[in-house]
Amino acid sequence: MAVRSAVINVMAAAARKAGRGLIRDFGEVENLQVSQKGPSDFVSTADLKAEKTLRQELEKARPGYGFMMEESAETIGDGHHRWIVDPLDGTLNFLHGIPHFCISVALERDGEIVAGVVYEPLKDEEFWAEKGSGAFVSDRRIRVSGRRDLGQSVIGTGMPFRGKEAHPGYARTLNAVMAETAGVRRMGAAALDLAYVAAGRFDGFWEFGLKPWDMAAGLLLVKEAGGYCSEPDGSGHDMMKTGNVLAANDHLHLPLGRLMRQALK
Repeated sequence: MAVRSAVINVMAAAARKAGRGLIRDFGEVENLQVSQKGPSDFVSTADLKAEKTLRQELEKARPGYGFMMEESAETIGDGHHRWIVDPLDGTLNFLHGIPHFCISVALERDGEIVAGVVYEPLKDEEFWAEKGSGAFVSDRRIRVSGRRDLGQSVIGTGMPFRGKEAHPGYARTLNAVMAETAGVRRMGAAALDLAYVAAGRFDGFWEFGLKPWDMAAGLLLVKEAGGYCSEPDGSGHDMMKTGNVLAANDHLHLPLGRLMRQALK
């Protein structure tokens, strides 16, 4: 049985409480009040309620910590600890009644992600990891897939959409990956995509232009599950700043990286 630290218990409890509200609102999705935040980027009452719940629960447990949250201004806190939170990753899925969305909570300490929880409320799947302690779904240890053959692999991605500046090389990377793999999947929730890489469901994942709250917990999950994360063009590992990520198992990260670099030339 996996031994959870106090901080993971705090994060998981906050995510579960917010998740109960999302489940209720998902059942009433047609009646939600929805305001348009930007083209193809919506904020719903469910999103805001989930963020409020998460903030209240995390502040209660760790009152001095700062916050970076999708829907509200950043809070500095003690200057050492910061929660990085996406209260509803997969908002567009949620608003269209597509049952694929999650809550992502990460803890950053002195600039390093040290704990992460990605919670999928409808399936009641809780992916979590702590630096140096491995990655888990509920209480079962998970690892990235062992697949070595790119031709048999399934790779997740996130595509540019209306209102979001398209990465100029995205179409080229998509064509390159489609030509060499068994399939590409676009699910619409980057935090879950990364969790799926950690759990061995996807063999890899790439996307451009993500925000820190989309990937903070997911990157730690992949690393603690034995995978590798870098920028798709091979320029480094500053993904939280660039927003560009390539994550994969330990066998496929290099060949996928080569495909990406060739496509982006």
